[in-house]
Amino acid sequence: MNFDRWFNSQDRLVKVILLIIPIIGWIVECLVRLSIMLRTKSILHIVVFLLFLIVGWSWILCLIDLIYLVVKGHLIFA
Repeated sequence: MNFDRWFNSQDRLVKVILLIIPIIGWIVECLVRLSIMLRTKSILHIVVFLLFLIVGWSWILCLIDLIYLVVKGHLIFA
């Protein structure tokens, strides 16, 4: 699964638009985190994926990731 590579290759504005849409943003973040987790199999990425899957539907984590994306250009731990 290479969804994270596709997402990171997009322009920053496209990433922000994808993440700002409520349901689509959560799905995109889950796909990016799942893709990274399957590729790296790191404990950190597994924990972050599970945390985001369980608690990520709340707007707080999405907002933190959106702000981090605007500042740094990529998602937290992605």
